[in-house]
Amino acid sequence: MAEQTYKIEFDGYWRDQNKEGIPSQSGIYCVYECTHNTQEKTVSLNKLIYIGEADNVHDRIANHEKYNDWKKHVRTGNALCFSFGGVPAANRVRCEAAMIFKHKPPENTEYKNGFPFDRTTMNLSGKIALLTAVFILNRT
Repeated sequence: MAEQTYKIEFDGYWRDQNKEGIPSQSGIYCVYECTHNTQEKTVSLNKLIYIGEADNVHDRIANHEKYNDWKKHVRTGNALCFSFGGVPAANRVRCEAAMIFKHKPPENTEYKNGFPFDRTTMNLSGKIALLTAVFILNRT
C-alpha cells in the first residue's frame, strides 16, 4: 500500500423517517442523533453514533443489524439522521477505517484503536457536521 489522499463530499441529512431518500450507491455513511426543527425544516446534529461503508448504502442502512443499538443513543424528542458520501468500492474500507479511527463513534468497534493502512489524507466536504474536514493518519 502506498500513501493516498481521498476526497469525499457528503450529502444529507436524512432523518430516519426519510431514509428512503438515501442513495443506492457505494460509499460511506454516518449515523447521528439529531434534533429536527419543524418550523425551520432543519436538523441540528448532536452526536456521531456510527460510521459504516457499503456497496449499496441505502440497503445497508435499511437492514442494519445495529439499528436498535443506534436508537439507544437517541434521546426523547430526537431522531436518527444519516449522511452519505460516495466512495468507489476499492477505497471504501480504507476511508471507513480512517474516519472511524479519527472520530471514534461509540457504536463502532473495528478500527477505533488501530489504523492498519499507510499514510492516509482525508479531505471531507459537504454535510460534515461533527466531523473533522481534513486529517492525516499514519499506520498504528
